[in-house]
Formats: sequence, C-alpha cells, structure tokens
Amino acid sequence: MDLDAFRMLLTPVGRGALDEAVKILADGADPVAAASALRRGHPPDLAAAALTQAALRRRAEAKFGPDAAVMYFTPHGLEQATRPEVAAHRATRIQATRIQATGGPAVLDVCCGIGGDLLALARAGCPVDAVDLDPLTVEVARANAAALGLSSLVDVRTGDAALADPGGYGLLFADPARRGARGRTFDPMAYSPTWPVVLDLVARAPAACLKVAPGIPYEFIPEGAEAEWVSYRGEVKEAAIWTGMGPGGRRATLLPSGATLTASGAEAETGPVSRYLYEPDGAAVRAHLVAEVAALVSGRLLDPRIAYITSDRLVRTEWAPCYEVTDVMPFSLKRLRAVLRERRVGAVTIKKRGSAVDVERLRKDLRLSGDDSAVIVLTRIEERPFALLCRPVTSTNG
Repeated sequence: MDLDAFRMLLTPVGRGALDEAVKILADGADPVAAASALRRGHPPDLAAAALTQAALRRRAEAKFGPDAAVMYFTPHGLEQATRPEVAAHRATRIQATRIQATGGPAVLDVCCGIGGDLLALARAGCPVDAVDLDPLTVEVARANAAALGLSSLVDVRTGDAALADPGGYGLLFADPARRGARGRTFDPMAYSPTWPVVLDLVARAPAACLKVAPGIPYEFIPEGAEAEWVSYRGEVKEAAIWTGMGPGGRRATLLPSGATLTASGAEAETGPVSRYLYEPDGAAVRAHLVAEVAALVSGRLLDPRIAYITSDRLVRTEWAPCYEVTDVMPFSLKRLRAVLRERRVGAVTIKKRGSAVDVERLRKDLRLSGDDSAVIVLTRIEERPFALLCRPVTSTNG
C-alpha cells in the first residue's frame, strides 16, 4: 500500500470500499474471492488497499481492541506499535509529572509510527507534536488521531528525528525503529535513528522517555536514568528509559494492575528446595529485582544465578506464580519418566531456567499417558541439572 492508495481510503468512496472489504472478510471469503468481489465495484488499487487495511484491522483487534475497527495500520507499524495498556501507563506517568513546556505542545514524539503512544498521550491530556521519517506512516498516524477524535491535541509531520529540537518541549518521547532489512534487531547501534543520535536528543531535552526492547544491554542505559521493564499479563512487553523525571534506578511494572517494584537493596540468600517454588515475573528478572521478590515471600534462591525462589511460606503476590514442590531429583530422563508413569501423569507444563534441555524433545521422550497433570521445572543447582515436580497453587494465604 503506497501513500496515494492510502489517501484514497480516506475519501468517502474509499471509506465505502473499506467498509465493504471488512464485511467481505467477516463473511469468510478467501483472499482471491474477496479481491474479485471488491474489484467489481472499485478500481484495482483501491480494492487492494481496502482489503489490506481490512485484514490489518482484524489482526489489530488483539492489540487495540474496539479501537481497531476505526484505526488505520501498516504491517510494520502494527507490529511495532505499543499496546494501548502500556502506552496508557506511560502517558499517565508523564501527565502525573505535570511537565511544562516553554511554549507549544508538552511532548515531542519522534519516530511516532502509526501513533500508538501519541494517541495515549493525547487521551491523557498532553498536547503532542509528532514526527516520523516515512510519509505514509505520518498519514496513518494523522488519520488515527482524527478517527479517535484527538486531532486538536496532535500535530503530525514528516521529518527526520535526528534534526528535531526537543529543547522547547516538556518531554521527548522516542521510539526508534528496531527492525532493519534482515528483520528485528536487538543492537541499539542498529536502531533507526542509532543510539548515539537518540542520546544526543535526550541530552537536549529537559526530560525524556525512550521506548526500547526488553533485552537492551544494561551498558546502554545512561547513567542516572531510570530503566523500567513492563510486563502485561505475565509477558514482558518492552522497556522504557526515563531521564529528567526523578531519581534513576531500576523499576518493574505489572499491567493491568499497575503494581510497581523498585530496588530496595535487598540481598537474597541461597538454600535448599523448600515446600514452595516461586517464579518471579520476567519484568522483575530483567530489572534485577529478584531479591526484592524473594523478600516478599520470605524466600531464598535455589542458585545465585537463576531466578527461582523457594520458601516454606505460602504468600499471595502477583510478582511470582507459586508452585508446591512434590519431588526433587537430579535430572534423569529415565527416572523422570518412571515417576510420571507411576503418578499417571499424561499432561505436563515444562518450565526451565538455567537448563540446556530441549523442552519439545523432552516432551516426546517422556511418552506420557494418564489422566493427571504436573508442572516440571528444569533448573540448575550448584552446577548440577535438577528436575522439580510441582503443582500450581491456585489459592494462597498471606
């Protein structure tokens, strides 16, 4: 889909074609039949653009919910766009600081993409100037602001992030592209714009929030900044680096609850397996806050380098699912298979940290049969591979 084809979609005729495409796909037509049906009443370019957009809206429902029905997308823009829940969390945090600009909008959003974050900022009441290098993406972001009734708070233009001047704004928001010709990149030096350019923008901004991949190497986090890892329903979605908004450090945040954890200076001891095993949320692991989670459950680590916590206490915490340990054994396929057969276990959930075992291969080699289920935790304790048989704790006592 090119810029001209997208602009056609914004006309009354284009909106009609898009509505038809949405209905055709909802009725279950295959792509060939859908294209043939739409081309009977519309030019080929418009029909193709409408079908592409209708398919993208269907894909976007999982991320954007009801808003997807009126929004516009590009394939890459949809993939990189922030989940609304995560964007709303950041926008609320930014708005809560009551940032003040020297003049004009409060936030400069560079690399705005299709507008996931700028829409959340506008909904939180922050006026936003947004910039993106790609003219089609700019048009899509502008259309999304209009579709959601936020145009009065948003100005989107085509421009090079590297040439932006963040000095006149209260906060710089940057979401550098993390995908190149060979696919997703995990190297900040391969971001677009590159990390040095991003840091130059940060240095010229009174405050900044940088959206980065959760696996960003710690050495790239600027001194004095706060690094926040965000988990949504148990899955780490992304990280953000905050500058100029208070003391630095490490933070983990759970959504949708909004629970947050920061470094307390806690140190976790190590010790033998106890009755309960806790698996810290990935945001706490990424933020190096496992010791803080251990303190919440009066626990200790099985191994100083692996994020599994054991405790004699059963504690309710959203920071770590809890499992009751029924068996602890040095890892042996033969022994593990015998125990599972004896217990008539026919279904297992396999978790691992610090283990080199191929999970899918193990699942096949176990040759399970039976009506019961179990959780197998594969880990390492003092350099030795272990298997822990567990069952989930569905209710806990404080």
